[in-house]
Amino acid sequence: MSVETFLNGRVTLHAGDCLDRIKDIADASIDSVVTDPPYALVSITKRFGKPGSAPCVVPEGRSGAYARASAGFMGKAWDVGDRAFAVEFWAEVYRVLKPGGHVLAFGGTRTVHRLVSAIEDAGFEIRDQVGWAFGSGFPKSHDAGNGWGTALKPAWEPITMARKPIVGTVRENMLAHGVGALNVDACRIPFADSGDRAKSEGKNRHADFGSGARENAVYGADNRTRADAGNWAPTGRWPANILHDGSKEVVAAFPAHAGGGDGRGFSKGTRPGGFGDVGASLGDGKPCAAVYADAGSASRFFYSAKADSDDRIGSKHPTVKPVDLMRYLVRLVTPPGGTVLDPFAGTGTTGEAAYREGFSAILIEREDEYRADIARRMGLILAGPDERRRAIIKAKGSPDDFTGTLFATPEAAE
Repeated sequence: MSVETFLNGRVTLHAGDCLDRIKDIADASIDSVVTDPPYALVSITKRFGKPGSAPCVVPEGRSGAYARASAGFMGKAWDVGDRAFAVEFWAEVYRVLKPGGHVLAFGGTRTVHRLVSAIEDAGFEIRDQVGWAFGSGFPKSHDAGNGWGTALKPAWEPITMARKPIVGTVRENMLAHGVGALNVDACRIPFADSGDRAKSEGKNRHADFGSGARENAVYGADNRTRADAGNWAPTGRWPANILHDGSKEVVAAFPAHAGGGDGRGFSKGTRPGGFGDVGASLGDGKPCAAVYADAGSASRFFYSAKADSDDRIGSKHPTVKPVDLMRYLVRLVTPPGGTVLDPFAGTGTTGEAAYREGFSAILIEREDEYRADIARRMGLILAGPDERRRAIIKAKGSPDDFTGTLFATPEAAE
């Protein structure tokens, strides 16, 4: 199987089955794994057949219409759990990760239990489950009559957070291997202004604020640039285990909270966090600080990753994730200069995210169609907006499609 490199070797793409190709990776050489495996949402009965179904091998030239031929999500043959739900596969992931290395793996609400069990049975510690809320889902419900149906509107996906056990204390493991903790400061939710910070400080008397022994115990007086940890103050709110896409539907679902935003202006910014550059205009002539000084949705307390119109890069892959979301995730669990592994690479959003955050990435993808998408994505990372737009329109086949669906979720369409 072939290996391609992009962006001066920062991103490497391995072609083939992830269980086979991960065996080519050296022990304890990977800093983090951020991936979006197939969710296997189509039932086992449909995919593998009922007792008595016709055999897989078609006998004597018969038509062979049997249940075992069923594919997965949206008819895709790759949407099965033969890797994502297999302990054997996650044991290989365990092998290549450094001690203390984290895994962040998306899952479907109906099948995530199989994913978590496989990861845990391979030896990982399950550390948390992060919820990504979005407004793009739609219910695939059968009308049972009289207002009854068979499905809820999908509005979130779980992201399993696991860690390979550390060696010694977290601090000792960090010194030896560079991993084992989360990059909290790089993923804080920025305060809107000094008033917003003061309100937060006044309400939260814990290790995040204040001075003295507890601050030193948590961070260590010699941690990074904190010569005096007691005088250190956070630049934003502590990252939570809820993320969202900033859509109107999601913002409206959060309760109103005094001193917050009104749901406008969730935009990309160069600073970590989902609200863009604090102080930048939202297009209405007012700075962000003025807007966020109003009462509004408590969604401002959580990271927002708004999808761009070119996140899909013209791909027909049904479940492309926003690059900003993947940037946040790789930043959370990867040390400076580290290497991220994505064994279910899809269109390469993890690879782009890793590159843009200053990391290296190793991608594994089996499908020819999606490897072509990855190559196109890598070629467009350094392209200007006009060149990128032309390439995306060409890939989509019609300029009229350019502003169509930006990304989908398996739960939304299943």
